[in-house]
Amino acid sequence: MLKLAGKAAVLVAVSYVLVQVLNGSTAFRLGPRPADAQKTTPAQDSMPRGMLVLPEDGRGHFIAEPLVNGTRLNMLVDTGASVVALSAEDAGRAGIFPNAGEYKLTIATANGTIQAAPVKLREVRVGSIVLRDVEAAVLPAGRLKESLLGMSFLRRLSSFQIADGSLVLKQ
Repeated sequence: MLKLAGKAAVLVAVSYVLVQVLNGSTAFRLGPRPADAQKTTPAQDSMPRGMLVLPEDGRGHFIAEPLVNGTRLNMLVDTGASVVALSAEDAGRAGIFPNAGEYKLTIATANGTIQAAPVKLREVRVGSIVLRDVEAAVLPAGRLKESLLGMSFLRRLSSFQIADGSLVLKQ
């Protein structure tokens, strides 16, 4: 019961932050992480293959730096996002350039619905976790401050859980 309540609290918090991010709130402006958020716990090179531990940043969020199609991106881990959501800017860095006619996927957000371009990411690599053919959506320019590592990635893992201020991902 406690685990379920904890997951619900995380979902509510992540949803609130997503609303703030989409609104461009200055209180939740996503910028450089504090120096202490750069640390990994325990040392990632001592992690078993297919496992990654992400520490909470100073805001209580989990930030991942996956290689998406070979390009390193900064992403907020978001269990409230159905798919990996890429800002147009991050998609461009990863070599993904949907044309205007491809923005046909309707995505419901806390701010209403928007049209996004569905894409399939050739590879998403986070630490030693590697997933191929990951469903994602590219949002129009200016609609997303930070890309989101959503459930189309997370649900393909064997598990993910929050423990002792860290998010543990297992392939």
